[in-house]
Amino acid sequence: MPRAKFQTLTEQMFYALLCLREECCGIDILDRVPAMTGGRVSIGSGTLYTLLEQFAGEGMIVETRTEGRRRSYRLTEKGRAMLAQEYRRICAQAEDYRRIFGEEAAT
Repeated sequence: MPRAKFQTLTEQMFYALLCLREECCGIDILDRVPAMTGGRVSIGSGTLYTLLEQFAGEGMIVETRTEGRRRSYRLTEKGRAMLAQEYRRICAQAEDYRRIFGEEAAT
């Protein structure tokens, strides 16, 4: 049985949406994700532009401005809800880890 689209988010999806808390364009996202993750996460341009198209199609982001080929986007309420849902899921995973391995294992 195939997984429902956007039921959970990959790291690239999560951080792309996180960047769109405020209006920005694709090149901004490509720069911001590695900066906010200390280089742990990066997104390829092909992946990012595919994600932006899919997010827009699902109503998770909205295009706010177009200047030549540069398009800017921002998160919608649906996108915020998805991001919050994913945050809760990640926190639950971290809590499960702490419960199983104990606090000392987290350091």
